[in-house]
Amino acid sequence: MAAIHFAPAAMRGGKTFRPEDLQGTWTVLYFYPKDSTPGCTTEGLDFSALAPQFAALGAVIYGVSRDSLASHEKFMCKHGFAFELISDGEESLCRAFDVIQEKMNFGKKYFGIVRSTFLINPQGEIVREWRKVKVAGHAQEVLAALQTAQNLSVS
Repeated sequence: MAAIHFAPAAMRGGKTFRPEDLQGTWTVLYFYPKDSTPGCTTEGLDFSALAPQFAALGAVIYGVSRDSLASHEKFMCKHGFAFELISDGEESLCRAFDVIQEKMNFGKKYFGIVRSTFLINPQGEIVREWRKVKVAGHAQEVLAALQTAQNLSVS
């Protein structure tokens, strides 16, 4: 698989998320529509609750939306998320992973993030993806897929 290319995206503390950050460790990259909405909060809490299990398997979790760093900071602090959120206001990451699509809400069409998750191996390759994610049970499903992928890579 070809390397994934995108412009660096902002993280708190002046850090940036770069393509090379997808190398050297298992990565769960999940895209969500908006901070502090019910589904996005539940998804973040679910991933946060399982963060120690992901870490025990050598995996890092990142949540990505187009919200600002200030919004992310407030969202993370309010819920105590055990992972970083990436601000992709320029939509570089979103476009690289093709998660910006036309949506409809109350009869109005707009372009927004379709809830999606990607499991990336230490070589930077996507080994599993989930599109149009339903939140309930999703974080557990990703953890199970990570365990399976690691078992397959050892075989």
